[in-house]
Amino acid sequence: MVKLWGWQPHYTTLKIILPVGISFYTFHGLSYVLDIYNTKIKPTYNLVNYTLFVSFFPLLVAGPIERATHLLPQIEKKREFSYSKAVDGLRQILWGIFKKVVIADNCALYANEMFNNTDGQSGSNLLLGALFFTFQIYGDFSGYSDIALGSARLLGFELLKNFNFPYFSRDIAEFWRRWHISLSSWFKDYLYIPLGGSKGGKWMTIRNTFIIFLISGFWHGANWTFVLWGGLNALFILPSMLMRTNRNYVDVVAQGRLLPSFPDFIKLITTFTIVVFCWIFFRSDSISSSFSYIANIFDSSLFSIPSIINKSFSTILLVLFFILIEWIGRESNYAIENIGSKNSRFIRWSFYAFILFLIGMYMQVKSSEFIYFQF
Repeated sequence: MVKLWGWQPHYTTLKIILPVGISFYTFHGLSYVLDIYNTKIKPTYNLVNYTLFVSFFPLLVAGPIERATHLLPQIEKKREFSYSKAVDGLRQILWGIFKKVVIADNCALYANEMFNNTDGQSGSNLLLGALFFTFQIYGDFSGYSDIALGSARLLGFELLKNFNFPYFSRDIAEFWRRWHISLSSWFKDYLYIPLGGSKGGKWMTIRNTFIIFLISGFWHGANWTFVLWGGLNALFILPSMLMRTNRNYVDVVAQGRLLPSFPDFIKLITTFTIVVFCWIFFRSDSISSSFSYIANIFDSSLFSIPSIINKSFSTILLVLFFILIEWIGRESNYAIENIGSKNSRFIRWSFYAFILFLIGMYMQVKSSEFIYFQF
């Protein structure tokens, strides 16, 4: 094939398709322009306020994707220091750091080991590797969001909530209302609804659903694996869209109760399994390697004891502790929000000290970049 400007085109390469700058920063700025066009806000003539809105540092690199209708009014009004908000912000930052350096970075060690060396691994090892990546990407991305929201609260700003305990979802539609909320709502408001949403019948619903999920795949990176990941999520969410059951679960699972009902438990496990399956495509380097990974999971060795369980045992315990705290705090804005408002000083400071101890004990010597920095 003839080289084009020193670049060798190939049908498996998408690098030329994606415009430069599709990122949190671009979508953040576009919301301002589109909201003015749709007469949701009036343009601001204060250059300092506009510049602060566009370049607000906590969310600049990895979100959440703010709306001008939400952030600009906060910038334009006078802010005063609030001790309670500052403490709450520091608490959310602490939980975000724990998610990143304890959960995400430790899970990454074994997820990378499995995805980078698939051949010769048992099915149980590969399944465990997929689970490790599932918690790695959640701890990594939602950890950054917690740090961003906490940092902004210290300065007197309330940013949009970006994660709402997505792994406690009962179907894929609920998962996408709880995962990367700012991006999902951005696509819904500025793409899905303008295309007609679901008002034009089943075929328009199918078309528009695939459009937003495939574009979401493109947004994540120039690789066919991301496109397939987006397409799979569209396939899994379509039944609820077509049957108009996609809004069945808008409340918190097992609200006011310690444990979910048996039907809800089955739905939680089923949805989580689908999410783990899709993450394999997201993490793999190519479509062929993702299918190979899945094929090797469903081997007779799937029912054997994972050989990596001994060296990863402490990480497994950390993940179980993490799930427990997230489950207990699932009705809050973030998992440990109520630690500060509903517990005595001794209990909350003991808990903070324990989290700091875990951070000091299990943080990796080699720093790991946030996954979504590349997007």
